[in-house]
Amino acid sequence: MSLKKAVIFIIVILLIDQLSKIYIKTHFVLGERFVVFDWFQIAFVENDGMAWGTKLSDFASFISDRTAKLCLTLFRVVAVFGIGYWLVTAIKKQRTKTLVFAIALILSGALGNIVDSVFYGVLFSDSYGEVATFLPSDGGYASVFHGNVVDMLHFPMFSGHYPDWFPFVGGQIFSFFDPVFNIADMAISTGIGILIFFNKRAFKDDRLMVPKEESQPLNE
Repeated sequence: MSLKKAVIFIIVILLIDQLSKIYIKTHFVLGERFVVFDWFQIAFVENDGMAWGTKLSDFASFISDRTAKLCLTLFRVVAVFGIGYWLVTAIKKQRTKTLVFAIALILSGALGNIVDSVFYGVLFSDSYGEVATFLPSDGGYASVFHGNVVDMLHFPMFSGHYPDWFPFVGGQIFSFFDPVFNIADMAISTGIGILIFFNKRAFKDDRLMVPKEESQPLNE
């Protein structure tokens, strides 16, 4: 995959991610849910932390939520530059299409969530109890670098009760799959999944593969 094709692919994923988020942000109230199927729902939630809603302040109580949010956003920005460098290097060194595709997916997803974290606090009004306004006259709900990531995809495939004998949560209700995520999260997860399950194919160096007939010694 050439750098041009990789950039176009990243832009397409980024546009799909952002358009879906902007639509949800400007048409749904926070917490609102739309049932498409029993197993697929649109549920508007906002994540101001990491994966699964985890916050840096959960691990370091001496850090305020606001400082933790800023640190997380800055870390994401630095990570994106690192992933971008990895992508360019992989293309220049003619690494496998599988590897380049996986990195492009991860980069597009990371960029999608960074846009939320960096700009959404300034671009939108709050979504609590009302539909957010784009570019509100009285300012957004947060400052730059303190925006929340918009999530909306929910797949509650099935639900039930933990057995009574199950430690700690016996008898409680469970739902699978409970987390709510977005297109960017899907891109990141898919990219990482490719690197894990197709590791040998992704990191194979085709330039080192010598055809069998060329590897045989010449007859004297």
